[in-house]
Amino acid sequence: MKLYTIIIIALSLLLFSCSDVVSTDESISVEQNLNTDSLAIENKEIQNMELIDERDDHTLSNYDEVSSRHLHLDIEVKFDTKTIVGSVTHTIENLTGSDHVIFDTKALNISKVELNDGKEAQFKMGEVDELLGTPLVVSIDENTTKVTIYYETTEKTEALDWLIPSQTAGKEQPFMYTQGQSIFTRSWIPLQGTVALRITYSAKVKVPKNLMAVMSASNPVHKNDEGIYEFNMPQPIPCYLLALAVGDLEFAPIDQRTGVYTEPSMLASCVYELGDMGTMVNEAEKLYGAYQWERFDVIVLPPSFPFGGMENPRLTFATPTIIAGDRSLVSLIAHELAHSWSGNLVTNSSWNDFWLNEGFTVYFERRIMEAIYGKDYTDMLALLGYQDLLETLETATPDMQRLKLQLKSQHPDDGMTDIAYEKGYFFLRLLEEQVGRDNFDAFLMEYFDSHKFQTITTEKFLVYLNEKLIVPRNIDLNIEEWVYEPGLPENCPKVVSKNFNAVDANMVQFYETNDISKLIDTDKWSTHEWLHFIRNLKAETTVEQMTMLDDAFHFTQSGNSEIAAIWFQRSINIGYDKIDKELKAFLMKIGRRKFLMPLYTALAATPEGKEKAIAIFKEARPNYHYVSYNSINQLLGVNF
Repeated sequence: MKLYTIIIIALSLLLFSCSDVVSTDESISVEQNLNTDSLAIENKEIQNMELIDERDDHTLSNYDEVSSRHLHLDIEVKFDTKTIVGSVTHTIENLTGSDHVIFDTKALNISKVELNDGKEAQFKMGEVDELLGTPLVVSIDENTTKVTIYYETTEKTEALDWLIPSQTAGKEQPFMYTQGQSIFTRSWIPLQGTVALRITYSAKVKVPKNLMAVMSASNPVHKNDEGIYEFNMPQPIPCYLLALAVGDLEFAPIDQRTGVYTEPSMLASCVYELGDMGTMVNEAEKLYGAYQWERFDVIVLPPSFPFGGMENPRLTFATPTIIAGDRSLVSLIAHELAHSWSGNLVTNSSWNDFWLNEGFTVYFERRIMEAIYGKDYTDMLALLGYQDLLETLETATPDMQRLKLQLKSQHPDDGMTDIAYEKGYFFLRLLEEQVGRDNFDAFLMEYFDSHKFQTITTEKFLVYLNEKLIVPRNIDLNIEEWVYEPGLPENCPKVVSKNFNAVDANMVQFYETNDISKLIDTDKWSTHEWLHFIRNLKAETTVEQMTMLDDAFHFTQSGNSEIAAIWFQRSINIGYDKIDKELKAFLMKIGRRKFLMPLYTALAATPEGKEKAIAIFKEARPNYHYVSYNSINQLLGVNF
């Protein structure tokens, strides 16, 4: 009997046989870091049914015994010392009568802990775990409902990026932002750092008077004279979505519920580039139901931001590399918007189930883009994604090629690859093709609505999928292979792009004639067509041919970061060194890991290139966030 069938049968039986079951083990000690292989039974209702969920391996907290339900921050952001100082008050629920509550911390100084009305509490710091941090154990009693922790961040805090004025667009004021995903929030707030728990929060944040603070919550639209800002997030969110940015910011609306924050010198260009945001929200609602977060705003950050975007609710954090001047890279905004349903509204219960976050979001993103820009446009996005997936499959170990991962003792970031994004997307696209788009849309709308503000595991999703979609339509699919086995199944949907077919025809002409003039209609090509062209340059392309292309299309000087990055990568591979000056400038300025890792990897492929990479990295390192420079340290075998 197949594993998938066994899972479905076993969990289906649980739906009817489980009563109020609670699995706890109060003998687990802090020294054991509360990491076990046992399964915890969550007392959560999914359509009035109880299912077994895995305990999150990436927390040292006892969230399944005592749970934080709401936290309030009272903090000051101090640029002179590059620290955040203040307190966090947790409103807790003691589920098991425990005499202690455990919070996750990493590289934080804890000065004092108080209970309820200010009574000082006994607390101790547990054994340090290099990956997960240090557990903070606080003694409580049956009457404890609030725990206030006084703390200060340190220079080792991984979530914070402190920028000096020269690293910003305006060059006059400093900037600071947080990055919580995956497990970095515990390094700037003591909390229960698990995706399995959703919390509401509020905050009072003091910043220098000439700067503005914004969070993943209700936000101001103007600076105030006091430099004190208050925030509220009434919808429960996983803690990795707690986010804060402080800088010389201005706001401009796009429509009645969307808008842009950024530095003043960038505001006009960002407003133009993101002008379709309101339309995106409207189209998303048509597909999968009402937007649940009131506002959808975007903050465009300085270039050191390590990701394309981060879907912090109400306020997506975005890289300036999407500001291309022609709205050609705004699929990233559609992606972050889609997270308002998949990831933010329905959250993976552990990082092993990360594909439930990103696979769904890529599928949703491309549906939004198709609704606005048409199928031909989306086919190009899907085919580029397929190319990324094949490249990842060539290098990923078999255990990292599965949708359902086993990341215990590994950093969750190790699982944030194109497997989750693109293999997840193609699995969902297969389901759409098997049941029909209308049926699949109805299924997804019901899924998001019935599971909103909850967490879910892969197994729980498969039970729901089986009950709602597979069995009623008597469909026979190799779901076990897709979810639990490495590689890409043979029934992966095929993507055909007529736009890319035209690009391929042009490429054939170029190589056959060695004549740039044989390339036709290139003035009409989008960013995606150029990406396809450059990606598919042959390994045996000569330096003379690269020079010919560069002279004609000015790739080395491109202001489009996507085009520049792939051109630099192929140039390194082929040995075209006329990019060296611009390549260094790019690596010095851009902190987006998606661009940095392929470029440093390409350089490190030869001894001479690795020497060049280390020299550039040593100089560029202060411009990168921890997420980026830590990955490059590992790649190059250095520790700057």
